Amino acid sequence: MDEWMDRVWDAIVGFIVQIAFMLDGILAPLNDRIGPALVIFMLVVLLVAFTKFLGSVYHTKRYVELKKNYEHWYKLRQEAMACEDREKAKLLARNIDQAQLNKAYYDYFFEGFLKSIATAILPILFFAAYVNHAYGPEKLLRQIGQKTIFSFSRASGEPIAVSAFFWFVICLVLVHLIWFVAAAMVKKRRRSGDG
Repeated sequence: MDEWMDRVWDAIVGFIVQIAFMLDGILAPLNDRIGPALVIFMLVVLLVAFTKFLGSVYHTKRYVELKKNYEHWYKLRQEAMACEDREKAKLLARNIDQAQLNKAYYDYFFEGFLKSIATAILPILFFAAYVNHAYGPEKLLRQIGQKTIFSFSRASGEPIAVSAFFWFVICLVLVHLIWFVAAAMVKKRRRSGDG
């Protein structure tokens, strides 16, 4: 079993190395033309768009079934709470919670969590590792003549260095914020157009 797992792991690592090698070839001309800072920002925009798209279209059969099961038990609980006798309603709701709803919720939650690991967290970790490797201090020194993406001087004279990885994190937070604001504005515009 260990030997089989080693072969699988070697195949996964080889696949990831091939992807990184292809990215190096694709991004090399862009690095020369527009610089690493803008290339990293563009990678992050594409990464966020990819993870959002993948998260919206990729649903396992189990995830869909667990969602239906959870919604079924939640609807039953809501109907029980609508009962005129408040004590009877609370008792029915508690029984539904203890019997099925809590289990359905946790199963649905953990399946969704695993789905988000596969569709969002793993691609982000891959690109974070790629940026850290492809834009390391030695490689940046060869490309742009300095070991960091940006360097600012403080009033005290001490420089503030922004590494490629830190720039990646800044871009990731910034693009997620922009995506959130844009989605909220679109949703607001649609509501005002419908009303």
